[in-house]
Amino acid sequence: MKRYSVLVIIVAMASLAFGTAAFGQAYIGFVYPAGAQQGTTTQIRLGGQRIDIPVGAIVTGTGVEAKLVEYRWYLDNQQVAVMREQLQQLQRVAKEKEKNNEPLDDATRQLMERIQDRINDWQNFPANRAIVNLAIVEVTVAPDAEPGPREIRLVTTQGVTNPLPFYVGQFPEYVRKPIKACQFPVLGNEQAAERRRPPEEKEVRVTIPCVVNGQVAPGFVNAYRFEARKGQRLLIKAYTRDLIPYMADAVPGWFQSMLTLYDAQGQEVAFSDGFRFHPDPVIYYEVPQDGEYVLTISDALFRGREDFVYRISIAESPFITSVFPLGRKLGESITPEVKGWNMEGAELRLPPADAGSGVYFVTAVKNGLVSNRWPFAVDTLPEIMEKEPNNKPAEAEKVSLPVIINGRIDQPGDLDVFCVEGKAGQTLVAEVTARRLDSPLDSVLRITDASGKPIALNDDYEDPGMGQMTYHADSYIMIPLPADGAYYVYLGDTTRKGGPEYAYRLRLSEPRPDFALRVVPSAVAVRSASANTVRVYAIRKDGFAGDIQVSLKDPPEGFANAPVVLRANQEMVGLTIKTSLKDSDGAIPLRVEGRAKVGDQEIVHEAVAAEDRMQAFLWRHLLPVADLRVRVYDPNYQPQPARTPPEVPPEMVEAARKAAQEAGRAPFSKAQVAGRVRMLNLLYQNGFLTDDFYLVKMAECAAAQD
Repeated sequence: MKRYSVLVIIVAMASLAFGTAAFGQAYIGFVYPAGAQQGTTTQIRLGGQRIDIPVGAIVTGTGVEAKLVEYRWYLDNQQVAVMREQLQQLQRVAKEKEKNNEPLDDATRQLMERIQDRINDWQNFPANRAIVNLAIVEVTVAPDAEPGPREIRLVTTQGVTNPLPFYVGQFPEYVRKPIKACQFPVLGNEQAAERRRPPEEKEVRVTIPCVVNGQVAPGFVNAYRFEARKGQRLLIKAYTRDLIPYMADAVPGWFQSMLTLYDAQGQEVAFSDGFRFHPDPVIYYEVPQDGEYVLTISDALFRGREDFVYRISIAESPFITSVFPLGRKLGESITPEVKGWNMEGAELRLPPADAGSGVYFVTAVKNGLVSNRWPFAVDTLPEIMEKEPNNKPAEAEKVSLPVIINGRIDQPGDLDVFCVEGKAGQTLVAEVTARRLDSPLDSVLRITDASGKPIALNDDYEDPGMGQMTYHADSYIMIPLPADGAYYVYLGDTTRKGGPEYAYRLRLSEPRPDFALRVVPSAVAVRSASANTVRVYAIRKDGFAGDIQVSLKDPPEGFANAPVVLRANQEMVGLTIKTSLKDSDGAIPLRVEGRAKVGDQEIVHEAVAAEDRMQAFLWRHLLPVADLRVRVYDPNYQPQPARTPPEVPPEMVEAARKAAQEAGRAPFSKAQVAGRVRMLNLLYQNGFLTDDFYLVKMAECAAAQD
């Protein structure tokens, strides 16, 4: 039998009360705090469901270690009532000792504190039962851990959860006390669910630079007071949707945060409820004079819950606002023009010279501080820079296929026009990549023949591979040309906006048939020597309609699968993963790949792991994550009890029987007794009941069966 920590054995009995769902995916809905500073150790909370017997946590990347500290399952009414009764008994003992001037032993005092803490944390009608079970995890971040986002998962004896973001920061962190589960609001009486808190918890004094962490309850406005000096160039960045991209039961589907900055006189000096098309707000503020400033954060609709988690960085850190061009040709070296805040003297980190085609993230580093990440594309096609003037057909820039044009809509109302020669029946593809590379451009494409007759128009084209994007602002056209001759491609902004940051990459070429794959879910639980199925989705590009063979790539020992085929008319196929293992003793990474033929060429792509997430009760998105993990578990495994319960003496049972008869209590059914015995064992195994209290209650159960 495997050996697990005492903690795991203690929490094991929780599964008896909740009946772990063997086929349901373990799930976490929030992480708080959702990050930690380099070189520190922090305790965090992961709230979710089907996490009844957690055994550990895993974090992507290097330099971050996580270990399980405690598991807090959701208490029901009967469990709370029994714990209160136990607490009251201990309090009577404490009062008696105090009366007799006798010291209270540490074990009793600690037990009283643990019980009181759990009762205080309990909510009878939680707003969201899917996030009320808590795993407390200790995270240690190495001093040299790379700053930026990671992903964290919880591993249980019967599965592994979905991942959520966890940030490695560079500044000291302030963490507010975690809020208890929010109460379910009743329609028409929502104010009854609002949290009441003392004034001292509304505002926290901090020293900048720093990162502040908190959770927002309904109606909450959290405030932070700090000293700032004249001339400081503060970058204040909130992370809210970045932490939890989608909420299934909230409109618009995420924490829509607002930041407001006030001076010492209480006058508003800056406000933000988003940065361009990103919901998370950013404030850049050059301090005009020495003094105190107050920063507040709240939800735009004053909603809140324990999964309304935020991180706010307040520092003179670099921040990229635009990159041009937005990409480069494979194998070439360029030095992009980068603009932003606090960027003077910053060094830009670009993809390595041998990076293959795809989208990477660039950052800027100044005085050791790392900026936000900016997407940067690498492609195999020839590339050119747009040349002005090219605002009308007479000035159209002539280009040859295939080509990627790096350009800008330089000013409001600007229009870029390109001329290509085509043949009758030739298929022309015009694709804009801008919003997908963080450009604010909301593109519109129009193609005309030489006479100016329109033959194609497109504003927005949805790219299902961009799972976190809810407004697809890039344009795409694929059209067979009707005749030989010149054709004009017009590119502009739908809202007629423009500026140096309105960059784009325009691909003009014949079709490049291709595909991408998403594998869902990113966490798979498989019983011993059994199998389970994941879903593989195809994202077809430029009209590709061929078959795609899907299989595991280099499967680890003990895993296998029968390859399946995604036919031309299929969006999704099930891939069955088989294992001969009894227990994987952790979460093992798996890789899935697809192979297809385009003419004589074979195309091979590895599937990107993803989570199928609902937004605001309706829309669904395939949200890409770092990797696919599988947990093989033995359904017959039972941890050894952490405490051996004492035997109930017959005389205690007899005394309990007589007491019940004298009180005229009705006998319990066998099911009621069995349920109460399970509850008492659960609380006893988790150390919430003393031996004496446990014996009395178990004697009552034994007497009730007669």
